[in-house]
Amino acid sequence: MNTQKIPVTDRYKGRTVAITGAAQGLGLAMASRFAAEGASLALADVNDVLLSEAVNQIQVHGDASVTKTVVDVTDSSTVNGWISEVEQTQGAVDVLVNNAGIIRDNRIERISDADWDAVVDVSLKGAFYCSRAVFPGMRKRRYGRIISFSSMSWRGNFGQSNYVAAKAGVVGLTRTLALEGARDGITANAIAPGLIQTPMLASMNDAARNLLISKVPMKHTGDPSDIAEAAAFLGSEGASFITGVVLDVDGGISIGSSIR
Repeated sequence: MNTQKIPVTDRYKGRTVAITGAAQGLGLAMASRFAAEGASLALADVNDVLLSEAVNQIQVHGDASVTKTVVDVTDSSTVNGWISEVEQTQGAVDVLVNNAGIIRDNRIERISDADWDAVVDVSLKGAFYCSRAVFPGMRKRRYGRIISFSSMSWRGNFGQSNYVAAKAGVVGLTRTLALEGARDGITANAIAPGLIQTPMLASMNDAARNLLISKVPMKHTGDPSDIAEAAAFLGSEGASFITGVVLDVDGGISIGSSIR
C-alpha cells in the first residue's frame, strides 16, 4: 500500500469501477485511488480474507460503495455471474481493470504444462473473459474504459516464457478491443509496470533486487501510487481520445541500455 496522500475529487462520482486482483498490491492501490475520487467499487480476488481486509482499508468518498466478490477469472461462468451481479446491484460497469496475474518463473524446459496454463489463464484468459463480459453493456451505453495489465516483460524476459507470452497477449487483446470498441465510445489501454514496490518485489533477495534497480534509469523503484495515478487517468473521461496504447510506468527501463 502506498503512503502518499491520495487526492480527493469527484472525478468518478456516479461511475462503477470493477477491479480484479484487488486484494493487495497494485489492485488495492488502484481501488483506494478510485474510491477517493468517488467511484463505486466492485472488487474481485480469489483470496477472500485479503479481500475483506482490503475493503476495510479503503476510505470511501461521498456516497460511493465497495463490494467484494471471490472470483476465479479463469472461469467464464463465474466472471459472467460477477459482472451480471455488479450491473444489477451497482449499475453499469464504466471502468474495468484487468489486474489479476500470477508468476511461475522458470527456464522453458522446466516449465510444466500446469505452470504454463496457470499463468496464461489468469493474465490473458482472465482479461478476455472479463472484457467480453462488460463489452455488451459498454457498447449499449456507448461508454467504457478497459484497462488491462501487461508488464515491462512483454517484450521478452529470461526465464519467463509463460509470463511473457501472457503479457504480450494482453497487449494484442488490448489493441483489438480498442479497434472493436472505438465507434462505441469504448477505450482499451494497457499499463506495463516496471519495478514497483510490491510484496512480489520485496520477496526477492537483496542482491537480485538491487541488480534490477540498478538497470532503472531513475535508479529507484516505483510506488503503487504511480500505477494508481496512471489507471485513474486512463479510466477517466479525460482520456477519451487515447486507446490501444501500452503505457510504460517503469522509470525509463523500457527505453533500453545506455553507455552511462
